[in-house]
Amino acid sequence: MAGVSVVLLVSSGAAWESRALTTLTEHPATVLLKRCVDVADLMAAARTGQADVAVVAADLPGLDHGVVDDLLQHGVRVVGVAADPELARPRASRIGVVTLLAADRVAELADLVAGLPADPSHPVPSYDALAALDPSGDASHRPAGPVDGPAGRVLAVWGAGGAPGRTTLATGLAGELARRGLTTLLVDADPHGGAVAQQLGVLDEVSGLLSAARLVGAGTLDERFVTVQRRLSDHLRVLTGLPRPDRWVELRPGTLTAIVERARQDGQVVLDTGFSLEPDVGEVTARPERNGLTREALEVADEVVLVGSADPVGLARLARALTELHEHVPDPRVRVVVNRMRPSLGWREADVVTMLAGFGPHLDVHFLPDDQAAVDRALVAGRLLVESGECALTRGVARLLDAMAGVPVRR
Repeated sequence: MAGVSVVLLVSSGAAWESRALTTLTEHPATVLLKRCVDVADLMAAARTGQADVAVVAADLPGLDHGVVDDLLQHGVRVVGVAADPELARPRASRIGVVTLLAADRVAELADLVAGLPADPSHPVPSYDALAALDPSGDASHRPAGPVDGPAGRVLAVWGAGGAPGRTTLATGLAGELARRGLTTLLVDADPHGGAVAQQLGVLDEVSGLLSAARLVGAGTLDERFVTVQRRLSDHLRVLTGLPRPDRWVELRPGTLTAIVERARQDGQVVLDTGFSLEPDVGEVTARPERNGLTREALEVADEVVLVGSADPVGLARLARALTELHEHVPDPRVRVVVNRMRPSLGWREADVVTMLAGFGPHLDVHFLPDDQAAVDRALVAGRLLVESGECALTRGVARLLDAMAGVPVRR
């Protein structure tokens, strides 16, 4: 029926339920498809493809970010009902419920549902559009508003396969930021099995990234985020990566973005990423893409630090990576780092810049020296580079950060 919203109502035993049932049944523009008993029943009904809207209690047990995301994937928009929308709004916003209605205004539920866009991909109604239902301007059923804007800067360290030094550079940048007194979170976001924890001597088997993902799903990331971070110093914390490579399936699309946006409210964020951006080309399933996590990291970053090694093979991979980055990430901000530069190669820095000029004549290219002795000292001790004493590599990382602070990057 054109112009009619088909609704699922989840029974939670709340006092407002009978009034909601009446208004949805009597309104000419809404059809009540089913009264579900719980979240599992709701998901089963949503998967039939017949419903447009789900009306749920904002505190419904089992309602989390994953459930809301699944509903949207099946074309079902969620409307939450709460006794106190102002109190419920922060958690609702975190799990993706953007439309709330006060329980004492449930008589207006059918009007609100009928006014929602039929296409879930369409932006939700603005505050003004919903306020039209209430000329008094009461905000009790307006969408949950966004959190305050981010404060910190997000750097994603990425590079092609072949061990060009992604993790070493990511930990080096995070350590130098913290040394400068900036609150910094280092996130191991490698879907192929990160090495940040091992490199820094963190032997805890609990994954900070997976723990944070569960908080995102439960809508409790804001209040509990600090509990899943590992403290390394007064200014540096780490979110450890996957304990096994096969657990990447537990990271739903959008989860890393939610974690990063929350982290940047506290300070700087450095992401250690995977090596591949290639989409999955096998069987289409409901599970997330493995390399989607790396693409998401690059998309959420303010700046991508693209690292490659200085040898012929490494530079060829670096050149291909530049092309691949622009294919998969819209308008990336890129800073190129050529790692392990050494005299034995017979190249000057100017020679390398010339080689890469064909991929962008104004690329910001920076060089880090081959300082394996310093890397080995830090690895054996399970410490950051800056904790192992000043060396050519730490000075190179410091110069890189100085350049980031003062020179605009190539888009």
